[in-house]
Amino acid sequence: MRIVMVGQKGIPATSGGVERHVEELSKELANLGHEVLVYARVWYRKTQIVENKSASALPANIKIIYTPSIHTKHLDAITHTFTSVVHALFQKPDVIHFHGVGPSLLSWLPRLFAPRVRVVATFHSLDRYQYKWGKIAKFFLSLGEKFICIFPHATITISRGLYHYCLNQYHKLTVYIPNGVPVWNGEKYSEKLTNWNLVPGKYILTVSRLIKGKGIHYLIAAWKTLRARNPELIRDYKLVIVGDGDENYLNELYALANGDHDIIFTGAQHGHNLQALLANTALFVHPSENEGLPLSVLEAMSFGKAVVVSDIPAHAEIVHDSRFWFNTADVTSLTDKLTELLPQPEILRSAGEANKKIVAQHYSWKDIAEKVEKVYKRERNEE
Repeated sequence: MRIVMVGQKGIPATSGGVERHVEELSKELANLGHEVLVYARVWYRKTQIVENKSASALPANIKIIYTPSIHTKHLDAITHTFTSVVHALFQKPDVIHFHGVGPSLLSWLPRLFAPRVRVVATFHSLDRYQYKWGKIAKFFLSLGEKFICIFPHATITISRGLYHYCLNQYHKLTVYIPNGVPVWNGEKYSEKLTNWNLVPGKYILTVSRLIKGKGIHYLIAAWKTLRARNPELIRDYKLVIVGDGDENYLNELYALANGDHDIIFTGAQHGHNLQALLANTALFVHPSENEGLPLSVLEAMSFGKAVVVSDIPAHAEIVHDSRFWFNTADVTSLTDKLTELLPQPEILRSAGEANKKIVAQHYSWKDIAEKVEKVYKRERNEE
């Protein structure tokens, strides 16, 4: 099959859960023998150069096609989706796969102009609940939710929470296929930690796109509360925040850190640097207020790490042990959880081992790609 991916910024992924999802899914579909056309935004090529990301590492039957967009906060995604779909219609695809509710606002286009093409869409998250969007943007994202449940031949949801949301809100029966992540059994690259003067096992880690809904300000506040309440407990520890994002929010986080030299902002990290940070942390924390199915949490679990998460449904779906949940947006609850768990390395170790098994059993990209391929074939009456 010739499969088109639209809605993502591009691949190879430099950041963002959707981009990583599309990259891994595309690679596995290519390994299954399909031709995959991945649409990317023209400006994204510059980001790849800065991050030293190369398309040469991708299978030969993945083709990246750059189309223009109006590169502004509100118009970038939708204009790029439009130029991508128009271009894709001339490539004689078998499947056009939309990613996200915003891009799915245009999922009717191929249904109208190329009725033989099968249209599939993946509902990644409830984007309209992100802090960065105003009333008009939230209206269109809400409309995108309706469109993603109406126009595609098949809609995929990446979490059971989203599956039930579509069923209850829009009476749409979707196909549940989660995100995936490879289990890590490689090097720990401990020497990379010298970049930030870190000691293995002596730091708390979070990896996230730094936007307000990810809740990193709660983590910093909990760290500072813990330092004031029980300084001996974290005397040798550091708090490491990996990622980049909204400039205003970053400035808010820097102000909240307020000169604490044990709070380290690394910026976005990839490759061996990110692997080293994940492989050597004592504990991973994800305080987000809204998720589809967070890849960063799955990645930490794949490294055999204990993860402390806010008690939103998407987290509870993958972190089964409620001892590692804290009340969402509650600094006191997070502080109490860190106070309870940090002095208990054996509990952290056993939880990490359990997490690694969960990832291996339920979140293999190979299995996920085969399930997506089955959706394509079913809609093309190839089963």
